[in-house]
Formats: sequence, C-alpha cells, structure tokens
Amino acid sequence: MEVHLDQGLHVSKHHHLAAAQVKVDIDSLNFWYGHKQALFDINLAIFEHEVTAFIGPSGCGKSTLLCCLNRINDTLDHTRLTGRITLDGADIYAPDVDPVEVRRRFGWVAQKPNPFPSSVYKNIAYGPWIQQLVNNKAETDEVVERSLKRAGMWDEIKDRLNERGTELSGGQQQRLCIARAIATNPQVILMDEPCSALDPVTTAIIEDLIDELRQYYTIVIITHNMQQAARVSQRTAFFHLGRLLEAGESEQIFTHPKTRQCEDYITGRYG
Repeated sequence: MEVHLDQGLHVSKHHHLAAAQVKVDIDSLNFWYGHKQALFDINLAIFEHEVTAFIGPSGCGKSTLLCCLNRINDTLDHTRLTGRITLDGADIYAPDVDPVEVRRRFGWVAQKPNPFPSSVYKNIAYGPWIQQLVNNKAETDEVVERSLKRAGMWDEIKDRLNERGTELSGGQQQRLCIARAIATNPQVILMDEPCSALDPVTTAIIEDLIDELRQYYTIVIITHNMQQAARVSQRTAFFHLGRLLEAGESEQIFTHPKTRQCEDYITGRYG
C-alpha cells in the first residue's frame, strides 16, 4: 500500500538517531472513564531525543494517552488504568511513586497559549519556586534565561521580563509556555496540538523550535495537521477508536501505511 505525497506532505529530513534508546515504554495499557473504555491494549515505545507524533481522528484516545503519561488522569474521579508505563525503565504508576514528581518529569504545553496573568519572569520562575529547584534569585535568573534561550525568545524578550505574559503576541505566548514547561527540567515534553491556534508563520517558528528542543528532551506531540506531523516527527503513532493501529518511522507511516484506516486518514478521506 503506497501513498504518494501529493497532498503537500513532506516527510521530515531530521531522521531519528540510529542508536536511539527507549525513553517511555507503554505496555498493555487500558484505560476507562467510569464504565467506558477509552484505550485498548496500547503497546508503544517512545524513543529518547525524538519527536513522536500521535495522529488519528478526534475521540480516538490521543489526549487520553497523553494524560496517562503525566498522570493528569489521576485527578479525575471514576477512572481506572491497567497495564504499565515506564520512564527510563521505572514504573511511573508504582505505589511508591509520587504523581507530582511524575508531572515534573513530563512538561506540558497546551493547545492554546495559557500564560499566567503575571510577568514573563514569574511565569517561568513559578514552577522552580514551588518545586524548590532554586534557592536564590541568582539561580532563578539563570533558569529564566536558560529556559527563554531554549525557547528561542531570550533576545526578543530579555528587556521585557516584567511585562505580563498575557500582553505578548500569540506566538510569543506559546513560546513562553514552552519556556515555562522546560523550566522545571523535565525529561519529556508533551504537546497537545501546540500550533492549532497559531498563524502559519508562527507555526513554522514553533516547528523549528521543536526540532531544536529534541536535543535536550524527548517530545510527544498531538496534531491533526498531517503536514506538520510529517515535518516535525521521527516516529508516528496512528490511533483509531481507542486502539493503536500502527506505529513506526514517520517516513514509513506517511508513504507506506500498513492499514487501510491509516491510509484513509492521512490522505484526507476521513478525519
């Protein structure tokens, strides 16, 4: 089954590392909201210093799985999970594991920019403050500067640190949220459609930033934009009705999908 890229899909030239190590391993994962099962027997390896794209139609389980990774689903009533998720080989759902520590290791970037209604500086410093990762202003200043540099906006924002984050442009707000996510030194960054509210120029900036960030972090991104998934990811996982139907290198997924459902989805026949 060969899919020709005549819909404007251009597969990323940023290939995965030949010796990439498994960072997150999802093993036989099932998840329920009350009596409704949302995920069915998910088995997926997410590799270190790579971008893995989750694709599939709305309601297929992508966001649910993302929330299982940082244990946000723990905060919901009447949910249940079976199976295993490991980070660097350690079970993140083990009884002695603190969910708060898990969330620190999985940074989160939401669909719409959501900076706090405080200064740029405090937006980034807040996480390290409450998690006691910094001891004084000098250490805080260093974290703020490093985070903004990694988010690609230090030069344009270094003289505006006291401005409210909500006063920045939409693209700057989203990059501020990325800087905020990495300020607590996570190992994995989870992105839930981070460009869906942005214009094409800003989207291109964020996509370039994602590729730069993977030298420091492992990244998982949900996107409904097939062109974006092909551009930014090294691996892609396709979900349908709560099941993982196929996963592999993005080039293979977008040129030779193994399932009819995946072929129909990436070529726009449904979704």
